[in-house]
Amino acid sequence: QVQLVESGGGLVQAGGSLRLSCAASGRTFSSYVMAWFRQAPGKEREFVAVISGSGGITYYADSVKGRFTISRDNAKNTVYLQMNSLKPEDTAVYHCATGRRLVVVAAFYDYWGQGTQVTVSS
Repeated sequence: QVQLVESGGGLVQAGGSLRLSCAASGRTFSSYVMAWFRQAPGKEREFVAVISGSGGITYYADSVKGRFTISRDNAKNTVYLQMNSLKPEDTAVYHCATGRRLVVVAAFYDYWGQGTQVTVSS
C-alpha cells in the first residue's frame, strides 16, 4: 500500500508563493516516480511536474516552467512543489501521485493524494 498526505495549500495574492508538500509511506519511496497534477473548476486534470526516483530528472508543463520547482527528499519520504510568481490561472486543486514511469499522463499513476486547494487572487 502507498499513502500520500498533502499539505501547504491556501490563499495567496498574485505574484506570491506557496510550497506544497506530499508525504509518502509504504514500500520504497525512492523507487517511485512522483508527480503533481492540478484540476481547476470546469477543467480536466492537468499535468504540472514530475520527478524521478533519485530526483535527478524533472519535467514541467510549459504553463509553469520557470515558476514552479519540484523536488524530493527521500530521507523524509516527501516531495515538494515550490510555486513562485503565482497567477490567478494557477487556482486549482493540486494532487500528488506516484507511478512506475516518468510520464505526463494521469492514467499511468497508481496512487493519489487527497488534494489541496490553491487559490490565487488578483
